[in-house]
Amino acid sequence: MTRTVLFMPESAYGPTNNCIGIGDVLRRRGHRVVFAAEASWRGKLTALGFDEDLVNLAPAPDTPQDAGQFWKDFIRDTAPEYRKSTLEQLDTVTRPIWVELVNGAKYCQPQLVDIIARTKPDVIVEDNVIGFPALNTAGVPFVRIVSCNPLEVKGPAIAPVFSGYPGEDSSGWDTFRAEYDRTHRPLWTEFNDWYTAQGAPGLPDLEFIAEGDLNLYVYPSIADYTERRPLGPAWQRLESSVRETDGDYALPDGFASRKLFRRRPRLIYFSLGSLGSADVELMKRIIAVLAKTPHRYIVSKGPLHNELTLAPNMVGAEFLPQTKILPKVDLVITHGGNNTVTEALHFGKPMVVLPLFWDQYDNAQRLDELGLGKRLDTYRFTDEELIAAIDALLSNDALRARLTANGESIRAADGLRRAADAIEALA
Repeated sequence: MTRTVLFMPESAYGPTNNCIGIGDVLRRRGHRVVFAAEASWRGKLTALGFDEDLVNLAPAPDTPQDAGQFWKDFIRDTAPEYRKSTLEQLDTVTRPIWVELVNGAKYCQPQLVDIIARTKPDVIVEDNVIGFPALNTAGVPFVRIVSCNPLEVKGPAIAPVFSGYPGEDSSGWDTFRAEYDRTHRPLWTEFNDWYTAQGAPGLPDLEFIAEGDLNLYVYPSIADYTERRPLGPAWQRLESSVRETDGDYALPDGFASRKLFRRRPRLIYFSLGSLGSADVELMKRIIAVLAKTPHRYIVSKGPLHNELTLAPNMVGAEFLPQTKILPKVDLVITHGGNNTVTEALHFGKPMVVLPLFWDQYDNAQRLDELGLGKRLDTYRFTDEELIAAIDALLSNDALRARLTANGESIRAADGLRRAADAIEALA
């Protein structure tokens, strides 16, 4: 039986790509898939075969924006704060992000009510860190996708979310949690009051989104904390959720055979994500270091690509089909966003992680403490530290074999179809 599935992803590439991957499986099974994405995604989702019924999270800009442009601008403008500790960032980065998310949820509430009335969904799927009461009061099953990082699902025996603190050293946990409470409780209280005033159930304490009838959890078990924080019966793990809609990618002719490379150069993918790459000075610094090495690089240049000049041992573009590139490379240099981390593990690749904000510190710390990658201080690493981290991971044959085996297991779990099956069953 054909069903209508309404997806509402956060206006960023990671969550939207997760929903695209799952939605594409459902679409090919004959279901109607509608995206209530943010308005800057207009046309990009219909091109993939989906229906669009989009929302504005703020008054419409005078000129059209690129997909996710609001968050790109926000991250660029707050970039100086990323040099601060995660504890300091709670007030200067994390809380302001929540403020913008809260404002967006309030602004689009009447739009979502109208969209639900028009589309008449059989099930609603949200991949976001904040709740929208219209989605919880629609009278149909609600699916929450968690694709931030595993600490987003909190527990007393694991480090506090957004801290980047070690899992084996709890000495700073209580201080961080107390500061999170101090900086966020007034905002949460006000949001929870508004949320319930729309007819939705109250939110869990200091949580900006509640559990769904089904919760799809995008994180590979190799890097998870479930032995310390088991998931309840309404939670279903997706080892990964890697879309199958990216176009093919081929290296430029002659790139592999240029004389500046050693006989068997390694191929490395470098991306700070669509948001992190907006920090042009950081991108230039890393490119300059990588230019000193004998390896080849595929560089995701991001929204300010015109301000970047690549070295001779590099190729790149503003946008790249990441899921087609990762199988080809030997190593990934990343900001630690959940989408790139889970995709790199999906394809069995070690990572050098340079976190900037939000979930990235937690992912970086987890990979480092499990020996699956190297975490560096993004704004204070030396040239020698970055080069040494690259060389150490490339020369670790045991790690590469372990990641290859785990990648095969993750791919065999087939998270996309597992998610689609679960949504179909719920609908």
